[in-house]
Amino acid sequence: MKKNTKAVAASKVAARRSKVTKATLPAPKSQPVPVPATEPMPANQAKPAPQPVPVPATGETSRPSYGVDGALSLYMREVAEVPLLTIEEENALAARIHAGDEAAREHMIRANLRLVVKIAREYEGFGLPLLDLINEGNMGLMKAVERFDPAKGGKLSTYASWWIKQSIRRGIANQAKTIRLPIHAIDKLSKAQRVANEMREALGREPEPEELAEALGVKTSRLNEIRTAALRPASLDAPMGNDEDSNVLAEVVKDENARTPYEVLEEKTLLGMLGHLVDKLGPREKKIIRMRFGLDGRGEKTLEEIGAQFGLTRERIRQLQNEALARLRELIEDRDAYAAAA
Repeated sequence: MKKNTKAVAASKVAARRSKVTKATLPAPKSQPVPVPATEPMPANQAKPAPQPVPVPATGETSRPSYGVDGALSLYMREVAEVPLLTIEEENALAARIHAGDEAAREHMIRANLRLVVKIAREYEGFGLPLLDLINEGNMGLMKAVERFDPAKGGKLSTYASWWIKQSIRRGIANQAKTIRLPIHAIDKLSKAQRVANEMREALGREPEPEELAEALGVKTSRLNEIRTAALRPASLDAPMGNDEDSNVLAEVVKDENARTPYEVLEEKTLLGMLGHLVDKLGPREKKIIRMRFGLDGRGEKTLEEIGAQFGLTRERIRQLQNEALARLRELIEDRDAYAAAA
């Protein structure tokens, strides 16, 4: 009896363990997850306003900061997760979109985001960051998806390319440059860059300006004008990095008009020597020279202004000035002769 009682108790424990195991184990991965069918939107109900496809922002967010390159890499990974569509899937989604299916519209957009990235890369260097170019291109893609009609023939990628390029061009023209470029100028810049990239891959080096101009069918001078138009002004007060303590461009860009410390010292020495020599002139000549050349620190005066102070004509002041300068030359020559003799 005791053995039978123990056997019954053991079987009950095993049964309870079996129930617990079945309750806690997840369902097999091979079992499909049911997806609710999407009901088409009634014809009399207004369609919701198009929402832009999210692109990682480069500013501050609640997420950890990845930087521009990290945000772009994250976006590219998310884009690559959506499989490409077959012609049949594209046509089926287009029919659902025309019936008002918002989920189909979003699916069609996300499946073609690779196309936007590919086209956006052709417009790098025209003043907008790549993420901004992608954002502009996504707006064009959304318009293309809403207007695409497979019954007219062709694929969405072919139809959408024009909308994407047009949206990117307008974004560049409106936002990128202090001096805005017309759309046709941006088209020429894009073509020049695309042909240059193709020649670079084919030649294994940078194409010469003459080679690129010949491939574009333009003169070298015209190519230089096109390339110059692609340059954009930069503020000398713009920071070079993302840190608050980073240098600004003005601290590292050479000022061709700036004088070196040696030149400043040389000028001060010359002015000091000149002031010492001017003091050897007569009172009137000394004052005329100081006023005429701004040696008194009050700026240069015209002959008329000096003449008004002395009550003399402009020509008379010129004569006195020339006499004073001749006297200064004599003093300088005497000084140099004395220095040479010493």
